[in-house]
Amino acid sequence: MTTYKFKTDIKCGGCLDKVRPHLNEKGEINHWEVDLTDPARVLTVEGDNISVEEVADTVKKAGFKADLIA
Repeated sequence: MTTYKFKTDIKCGGCLDKVRPHLNEKGEINHWEVDLTDPARVLTVEGDNISVEEVADTVKKAGFKADLIA
């Protein structure tokens, strides 16, 4: 299993509601969460055979940005 962390512009519960269906439909993602208390609004994604680009594109389709944290 691979874990990625992204800085996002997801700011609130309403934003989570918009991104949730997009991330949940990705079968390669086993678990994801956004830390809304962190100023960087860190999205943590755990999954099998998922790429950074797939996650970033999925979040972008929901209307948000996701930049990998190195």
